[in-house]
Parts: sequence; C-alpha cells; structure tokens
Amino acid sequence: MVFGRSVKRSRNAAAVVTGAGSGIGAAFARELGHRGGAVVCSDIDKAAAERTAAAITAAGGRATALRCDVSRLNNVVKLATAAQAWLDGPPTLVINNAGVGAGGTPIGEMPIDDWSWTLGINLWGPIHGCHVFTPILRDAPRNRPRGIINVASAASFGAAPNMAAYNVSKAGVLSLSETLAAELSGTGIGVTVLCPTFVKTNIVDAGRITTHSGELADRLMRWTGFSADRVARDCLDSHDRGSLYCMPQLDAKIGWGIKRFAPKMYTRGIGLVSRAGPH
Repeated sequence: MVFGRSVKRSRNAAAVVTGAGSGIGAAFARELGHRGGAVVCSDIDKAAAERTAAAITAAGGRATALRCDVSRLNNVVKLATAAQAWLDGPPTLVINNAGVGAGGTPIGEMPIDDWSWTLGINLWGPIHGCHVFTPILRDAPRNRPRGIINVASAASFGAAPNMAAYNVSKAGVLSLSETLAAELSGTGIGVTVLCPTFVKTNIVDAGRITTHSGELADRLMRWTGFSADRVARDCLDSHDRGSLYCMPQLDAKIGWGIKRFAPKMYTRGIGLVSRAGPH
C-alpha cells in the first residue's frame, strides 16, 4: 500500500534508530549515514551502539551512541531529549527496531516471564517509541519530510505454531503501524512497517529460543535469509516511496496474500507443515 508521492525522507535525515547495536538496526543506521544523515544509534548495549556509530563516523558520516532500554518508557523519554539536544532539533526519522527472538514451545508451556520479556521489548518498545516521538514529529517544522518506521516481521501475520509470544508482539506492531498511518494521514509524516521473513542477524543467539527451534531458524537464515544491509536499503527505499508495508522477500508477499484471501486454508496448511516437521 502506498499512501503518498515519493518523498526522500531517508536522505539527509536527522534519525533515531533503536536496537542499532547489531543486525537490522545497525544496517539502518549505517545506510542512513551513507545517505547523508545524522544518526542517533541507541541500544541497550551501549558498547554495541558505539561500534555502529564509530563505523558511520569512519565512513565520513555523523553519529552518536546512546543507551536505551525501550521496554522502559522513561528510557525512551530520555532518549528523545538527548537525541534532540545532539541533533540540535527534532528528529525527522524514527526507526523503532529494537527486538528479540522467542519461541520453540506451545502456548501453555512457554514461561509467562518469557511472554513478558518478549512483549516488553518487541511490542512495548515500539509503543513507547511512537508514544514519545509522534508528538515531536507532529510539532516539528514542516519544511523537512518526517517519518516513522516500525520493524515487525512476517510473523505478524504468519502465526507459525510454537512462536506465540513473538507472533503476538509483531502482530501488535503491525496493527500499531496501520493505526498510526491512519492517524497521521494528511500530516506529511510517513509510516512504514517492515515485515521480513528470515534475515541474517544474531537474533537467535540473543533470544529465548529452544535449541531445536534455534538451530532450525539459524539454518533458514543462512540458506534463505537476506542480509540486514539489503533489508534496510529496501525498507528505506519503500519508505521514500510512501509505502505503508515493506515486505522485502517474495515468501513474505506470498504468505501475506494467502493469509488475506484464504485464511482458513493458510492456518490449516501452516499447522500441517508444523506437525509434519521434525520435533
């Protein structure tokens, strides 16, 4: 879905990227630096964010690193304050990317603590980001294009078994983004939600995933996954074109289409595939 004419929001942006210490977040930050932006690289691991910022600076860009735990509202408020001070004004692009992996056990067996941890970062993180930064973007001068990118996943509509907490968190991000796009219609603030399938990142190593599921995900990432750099470039280009949805891979587009037009067949099929697979 495209909601407006092409606007180069990713060019020369004053950007804030969460989860910028590794994976897709680091790729977003580096690409924004390459496109002439000033980038606030935030991560719960400040040392990792500093490495990303250093890479941008070494390539001739401008970046700084700030620590932020996106699951805590007060951290995101402090991030917004510090970012505006460093940028000498409001950001023009906010990327709510920070996320973790979780899965491998069915509903009823996954520990509630894992549910809380996953939703706290994957869902409340983007909620906090949108809650804090949307008013700032609304009030910013309109002489520069502005936008928000939320990182979800094909899991937001895929509903694969044994991934309930992750699926629910990403489905929430998809709904959040669609709602935000509707609320910001006509304001000039673009909204894009990124829904990739497998991306070559460290999310398995950093997540709460059972050994078997982690090994399977790792193989799929190696065999079929896109690089984080490619996904970030594709998403920023989609955002510039005014696309609400960015699905970089063909399998995500196919799954999205089947789920929308034949939901019963999709749900039955994915359940059969899951039961037929190795356990």
